[in-house]
Amino acid sequence: MVHPDFVILFVDNPFASAEFYQSLFVVDPVERSATFALFVLPTGLKVGLWSRHTAEPLVTDGSGGMEICFRRENAADVDRIYADWAKRGMRVLQTPVQMDFGYTFVMTDPDGHRLRVYSMSAE
Repeated sequence: MVHPDFVILFVDNPFASAEFYQSLFVVDPVERSATFALFVLPTGLKVGLWSRHTAEPLVTDGSGGMEICFRRENAADVDRIYADWAKRGMRVLQTPVQMDFGYTFVMTDPDGHRLRVYSMSAE
């Protein structure tokens, strides 16, 4: 079976995006250059930020076709993160709401990538 361990987001400015994600992840990038930045999260997941202007093959699609999801233990924690991210001026796509799978909200990073925070409903 094949399981992903690395996600790459195509961004306009890897330096600016690295600062943004460094403040969200509270983890320093292990690599940072004008064309690429890399985070290795405590879970082992790697998140790369590659300049859409230098990526090969050429990036032709826009952002927003996927989400990075952050699971939290409860709705109060989801609300706490929502308040923190709202203070940062992040664009809100969905305010906190109860959905069939759990309690969630969605905001975007500076390049329009969707960031979902959620807590699962009790089963």
